[in-house]
Amino acid sequence: MMSPSLASTVVLVREQAQTSGPPGLETLLLLRNSKLVFEGGAWVFPGGRVDECDYPPDRADLPDSHVEYLAAIKAAVRETEEEAGICISPGELIHIAHWTTPQGMSRRFATWFFLCPLNEPVDIVVDQQEIHDYQWIRPDLALARHASGEIRLPPPTAHTLQSIAGFQSLKSLCHAMSTADIHVFPEDSAHYRPVEGICSIR
Repeated sequence: MMSPSLASTVVLVREQAQTSGPPGLETLLLLRNSKLVFEGGAWVFPGGRVDECDYPPDRADLPDSHVEYLAAIKAAVRETEEEAGICISPGELIHIAHWTTPQGMSRRFATWFFLCPLNEPVDIVVDQQEIHDYQWIRPDLALARHASGEIRLPPPTAHTLQSIAGFQSLKSLCHAMSTADIHVFPEDSAHYRPVEGICSIR
């Protein structure tokens, strides 16, 4: 049985420029190289595997759950810069979900999902190797394009977009997500170890 690797994903969200139409939010989606074994050709949030360099140096003195959480935070920051060229602060991250890839997939990950609000404009730079393109898009529009077959979204990405699609401002979104329970899939995942006082399961 393949054990999932620890990973992190960052849902970057900004308020839409008020040029026309109703107010709302946009999120950043990246197009994965179609040649990649895992989710090649899919549109995803920035993220990736937790590397050895992401683990805290004093891990021997910490509970395993804290070690994983701190490593996931650091990986989230690192992967966002590597894949999208954006520098974010660990203090901006809001833990919102944890997904474990089902059995039978070519790769399996136990992935921490973090929300990161962006209040200032940023420049996106993709590497043209693992990531081939990017787009800022409203969650509802991304879901509609996925439903029509225009783009492909992995299940965790689609579910996350659904969970944020109804919000019109960063303030309301961040407040709701900071006070909500954590979405865990599957609910009885043996690979999710919540950090007491930080994470709870819904």
